[in-house]
Amino acid sequence: MHIDLSRNSSVKLYLQIAKTLADRIQSGLLPQGTKLPSVRHLSSLLAVSPVTVSKAYAELESNHLVTCTQGKGCYVAEPSVSVPREGALDLSWQMSLVDYLPRAQLWRNFNHSRQVPYSFHIAAIQPELLPTREIIADTRRLSSENPDAMAVYGTFEGDLALREVFAAHMNERGIRTVAEQLLVTSGAQQGIDLVARTFVGAGDVVYMEAPTYTGAIDVFTSRGAKVMMIPMDEQGMRIDILTRLCDTHPPKLIYTIPTFHNPTGVTLTTVRRTQLLDLAQSYHCLIVEDDPFSELFYKAKPPLSIKAHDQSGHVVYIKSFSKIVAPGCRIACVAATGSVLDRLVAAKSTADLGSPLLTQKALLPFISHRLDQHLVWLRDQMRDRLTSALHTLQRYAPPEVTWYTPEGGLNLWIKLPSVIDIPELGRLADREGISFLPGAVCYAGGMDSNHIRISFSYADKETLKTGLRKLCRLLGEQLDHSVIVERKPIL
Repeated sequence: MHIDLSRNSSVKLYLQIAKTLADRIQSGLLPQGTKLPSVRHLSSLLAVSPVTVSKAYAELESNHLVTCTQGKGCYVAEPSVSVPREGALDLSWQMSLVDYLPRAQLWRNFNHSRQVPYSFHIAAIQPELLPTREIIADTRRLSSENPDAMAVYGTFEGDLALREVFAAHMNERGIRTVAEQLLVTSGAQQGIDLVARTFVGAGDVVYMEAPTYTGAIDVFTSRGAKVMMIPMDEQGMRIDILTRLCDTHPPKLIYTIPTFHNPTGVTLTTVRRTQLLDLAQSYHCLIVEDDPFSELFYKAKPPLSIKAHDQSGHVVYIKSFSKIVAPGCRIACVAATGSVLDRLVAAKSTADLGSPLLTQKALLPFISHRLDQHLVWLRDQMRDRLTSALHTLQRYAPPEVTWYTPEGGLNLWIKLPSVIDIPELGRLADREGISFLPGAVCYAGGMDSNHIRISFSYADKETLKTGLRKLCRLLGEQLDHSVIVERKPIL
């Protein structure tokens, strides 16, 4: 079991060990019932004292993640992921294989094979609202008229015609770029991963909003980065706090979702965007600007991207296109300049030799000629669902429950009273066929959070309203129960 320890960190070694093991347990990488290494074995493996390991195990036990019995050892207590049993096969030897995955919350919480009636955990658009039939028709026509699209490799950078369309799309939105400065990736997730694998190593400081996109946390922690999370307010990331921390911990990279932030829905103000870019320039670090939702605005257009103000190549801009058109095609675009782009292309070449040419060609006609019209219609549909979700919450949610009202995107960030047990709420919701994203997974280290994220975009309006009413009822029942428990006399 590989655990990176920073001997010079202010965080005590036993807490570093406990945090790493907690991340693995909560991600499902250490399933329920797994026996942890003995104190003596792990202390020898990590070159720490047995007392340090014992304190780490005690910390995990106090958080109900493991159970320890004298003479028998420590076992994972909390159920993580339901995994089918392998019959009579004995696969226990596999736990001796060293891996380098510190956490995998993306795998655990975004399983698209999980079918429930009220899928609020997926920040995706209802399939019926996507132009998949048109794209399938374009694919059939392409494959019959141009069979070479399946017989040849594409370029590492991506199809030139598609990159030219992406460049035009970005220029219309204030980002001055050309096709030669773009890289097509297999979804935005690969774009984040390429940046991390190219520029982030063990101990490098990566700043992120608190909370933020779970998949990005997984990527940067897997590189051994020192992830530091910056609080947010209604104007976005607190640049004043970031600035103070940078004096002590200079950044290698700053990851941000400035427009309709995931999960909160907050938009970073223009003033703070400028401040963030100035900060990156002064420290000669990269900003990774993740933009999954900026086209989905329901009032005024959002501010120009940070990349639109970038004159010196400090911003790597990642734009997902498949999310709003055809998620299964996994198409996104990375905009960068200079040697930063060259190194990203090199990383892409070793990762997969280039994204599939057929899917790039298949999306080209729609993105070229019909995307803007589709976005106008899609904004109306999503605005309607957001309005329905807000009205349902206003009518049925307990008064102690609050939320942030976004002006775009797909998510609602809901704050629950501290007495609500979110894991228990999740189990009760699961019985009702309701899924949501626990806020804790949106923090590095699994920080406790009394928030949940609800995505209002995947269900139709009636299903959305019914599911939210059911969830509000469960919240009310939990609050009623907590009052009874609190008022129970102590005998």
